[in-house]
Amino acid sequence: MDSITETLRKIYESSIFVYGLTLLLVYAMLAILSIIAIRRYLSRTKQPQLDTLASSPLAPGITILAPAYNEGLTIIANVRSLLTLNYPKFEIVLINDGSTDNSMEQLIREFEMVAVDFAYNEKIRTQPVKNIYKSKNLAYSNLIVIDKVNGKSKADASNAGINVASFDYFVCTDVDCVLHKDTLLELIKPVMQEEGRRVIAVGATLRIANSSEFDEGVLTRMRPPRQLLPRFQEVEYIRSFVLGKMGWSALNCVPNVSGGLGLFDKEVAIRSGGYDHRSFGEDMELLFRMCRYCDDNKMKYSVRYIPRTLCWTEGPSTLKIFGRQRTRWARGLAQLMLAHSSMFLNPRYGRMGFVVIPYNFFFELLAPIVELSGIIAYIYLAVTGQVNWPYAILLLLFVYTYAVMISTLSILWDQLSFHYYKTMKEVLSLLIVPFLEFLLYHPLIVFFSIRGYFYFLTGKRSTWGAMQRQGFQKAKTN
Repeated sequence: MDSITETLRKIYESSIFVYGLTLLLVYAMLAILSIIAIRRYLSRTKQPQLDTLASSPLAPGITILAPAYNEGLTIIANVRSLLTLNYPKFEIVLINDGSTDNSMEQLIREFEMVAVDFAYNEKIRTQPVKNIYKSKNLAYSNLIVIDKVNGKSKADASNAGINVASFDYFVCTDVDCVLHKDTLLELIKPVMQEEGRRVIAVGATLRIANSSEFDEGVLTRMRPPRQLLPRFQEVEYIRSFVLGKMGWSALNCVPNVSGGLGLFDKEVAIRSGGYDHRSFGEDMELLFRMCRYCDDNKMKYSVRYIPRTLCWTEGPSTLKIFGRQRTRWARGLAQLMLAHSSMFLNPRYGRMGFVVIPYNFFFELLAPIVELSGIIAYIYLAVTGQVNWPYAILLLLFVYTYAVMISTLSILWDQLSFHYYKTMKEVLSLLIVPFLEFLLYHPLIVFFSIRGYFYFLTGKRSTWGAMQRQGFQKAKTN
């Protein structure tokens, strides 16, 4: 019996060593690829190019989809922000998904909206649409508001927007997000520059809006979040987008395009069935569907990412709301892996089958489980006196230092490339966070992920719901 236990322990330790070493090497690879990809982006992107595109009649039309549920606190400012975007041909489709607050009343009053007869073609089935509104004021002629029955998911609302969209590409965002004025120009560029492949989706960096300053839905001053929880999220976003997704973009292996901001090929999205209203990770699920459709139909495609921050969103500032968000994300990932398990190591699906899905399964889905099992194993070994403490402490310090280094590299490379923060004090306030993240923030991520998996396995019911907004901080006036 003792020999069996010893053998199992050695197998477990060897597996954990290989798992950890592989993950460290993957992060190192992504860091190198990210630096190369961002340098290439900076060398190819100049403001005169964007100005030329902004005045070009050949620019493809884009529909902006903005699902909204009980967003009355910020909805007017954010619609005004969308209306100021710099692009020659776009429309805004705001979907009021059965809000119970005064969102609809505000929209009707502020933008002079009236119900119109609209040839609504339901290419993707959704909950019933009650009315479609357009403005009597020509200044808002490119604004459409859909008032529909609540579909209990952002996916259902987004699908209704796709049904109304008149252009070949759509950008899906959240109505609480604030977009950079050149967002559409930046997102459409990879579509126009790509040769030999059809760009089916483009994403860009998101940032936490908490503590930044805005004037009528336009960013005037970017600041790191003052509260600790949003500041942890800011560092996490920088690492995820600037290092992670830019590295994967260089390999054409982008795992997902954020629901906060993403441009999609409407034809491929519709042929893929649109967003899955049953999914808790509808943004990632749509991209998987689209990639799967392209591979099934032998279509050469690519998914690209832009390192520049084009979107700011209010991050959860309370543990309750943060936990609800991360539990949902984890549940969505588990759901996604099961739904697309047939693609796992399937030669038919190329990069998706051999890189994207295996990586997400082993190093995203299983990571919290591996970490939890490691903690339990260490506790058991410590209690039974089997821990080699000098070796264990050395290993822990190495992992801690490596994690701090990766996050620090992401922050510095982002700041050196784009100079978002105006003072050294602001940069230093972010550089302190990686030293605390491993001890304070990461355990929360593991806990909420495990809770999400438990909810998935037990079938606990959940709904889209709404995050309690505090609203954006207004720009200071002299």
